[in-house]
Amino acid sequence: MNYKHNAQLSGGQQRPSLSPSLLLILAISCGLSVANLYYNQPLLADMAQSFHVSASQIGNISMLTQLGYALGLFLFVPLGDIREKKTLIILLLGLVTLSLLFVGISKNLTLLGVASFAVGLTTVVPQIIVPLAAQLAEPQQQGRIVGIVMSGLFFGILLARTISGIIGSLLGWQAMYFIAAGLMFILALMLGKALPKTGSTSNLSYSQSLYSLWGYITKLPLLREASLMGGLLFGSFSVFWTTLAFFIKQPPYYYGTEIAGLFGLIGVAGASFAPIAGRLADKKGPRIVVGIAAGVTLLAYLVLWLLGHHLWGLILGVILLDLGVQGAQISNQARVYALVPEAKSRLNTIYMVTYFIGGSLGSFLGLRAWSLWQWKGVCLVGGLMILVSIIIWTAGWKSNQVKLSGKVL
Repeated sequence: MNYKHNAQLSGGQQRPSLSPSLLLILAISCGLSVANLYYNQPLLADMAQSFHVSASQIGNISMLTQLGYALGLFLFVPLGDIREKKTLIILLLGLVTLSLLFVGISKNLTLLGVASFAVGLTTVVPQIIVPLAAQLAEPQQQGRIVGIVMSGLFFGILLARTISGIIGSLLGWQAMYFIAAGLMFILALMLGKALPKTGSTSNLSYSQSLYSLWGYITKLPLLREASLMGGLLFGSFSVFWTTLAFFIKQPPYYYGTEIAGLFGLIGVAGASFAPIAGRLADKKGPRIVVGIAAGVTLLAYLVLWLLGHHLWGLILGVILLDLGVQGAQISNQARVYALVPEAKSRLNTIYMVTYFIGGSLGSFLGLRAWSLWQWKGVCLVGGLMILVSIIIWTAGWKSNQVKLSGKVL
C-alpha cells in the first residue's frame, strides 16, 4: 500500500496520508505531466521553419499553451476541493493525451495553435496533485512536502526542454508529441492504481466554488501579493526560455535545437534547491525566502545582460534564473496554502492562473523584444518584470505582514 490512514473524512471514512512511496509517485507524476507545457520551447525555431513563419508568429504557440493552462486552472482546479481528486486527475490525463496527439498531426499554424491551447487547457494535473500532497501532509511539514513534490515538477519543466530538444533534432518536432501522448496514457493507468481516494474538502457547488474565488482575492492581500509576484517572476522565466533557441542559433554560438534543450539540464541545479527552499520557508518564514529568491532572479538577468555572449556567463545565468524562480515559487505556494487550509485548491487556482498569465505575457513580450532589440531587449524586459515583483514584495513587507505560528508569511 502507498498510504496509511490517520484522519477522518467528512463522511466518517479514514483519510489517507502520505507515505514515502506515494510522495515519490506524486513528485514523478507532477514532472511527467507538467512537461507537456514546455516541450515546445526548444522546438520553436524548428516549428517556425516547418510552417515558414517568423519567430514572432511562432512565439504565439508558447503563449497560447500558457493561456490555455491558465484557463484550465480556473475551470478545473477548483474541482479539487469539491470532487474526488483521483477521478479528476485520471480524466484530465485522458484529455491531455488526445490534445498531444492533435499537436503532432497539426498541418498548419492555426491547427497547431488550437491544439497547443488544448494541451495547456488539460495539463492542469500538477496543480491538483500539489494541493493533494499538502492536504495529506502534516501541517508542520507542508513546506517540506510541497518542496519535494514541486522539485519533481521543476525537474519535469527543465528536463522537458532537454528531451524535446534531443528528440526534435533526431526525429522531428512532431515525434515529441506522439511520445508525450503515450507517456500520459501510461501515467493515467499508473495513477489509477496508486492514488488513494480522499473525498472532498468543501460542500460548495461548482458555481459557488468559482464565485468564492473572488472573495478570496478581495479579502486576502497576501494572496494578491504572492500571485502577482509569482506571475511576474514566471513571466521573466518565460522571457528567457522562449527566446533562448533563437539566441543560440546566432553568433557566437551557432547551436541547434538539441543544444537549446541541453540547457535545461543546467537548470537542474536550481530544481535541486526546491526542497531546501521548502525547509527554509518552514523554518524562517516564506516571505524572507521569496525576497531573497527575487533578488537572485534579478542577478541572473544582470549576468545574462553582461555575460550572455560568453558560454560560462550564459550557463551561470541559467542556474541563477532557475534557482531564483523556483525558490520563490515554493515559498509563495507555502504561504498561500497556509491562508485557508480547507480551500487549498481554490487558492492554488488563483495563484497559478496569475502565474501562467504572467508566463504567457513573458512569452509574448520576450519574442517581441527579440524581434525588435535582440538579446539586450530580452534582458531588459525580463529584468523589468522582476523589478516590479520586488516593488510589490517591498510594499507587502511594509503594509500586509501576516503572521502564522510566529512566521512572517
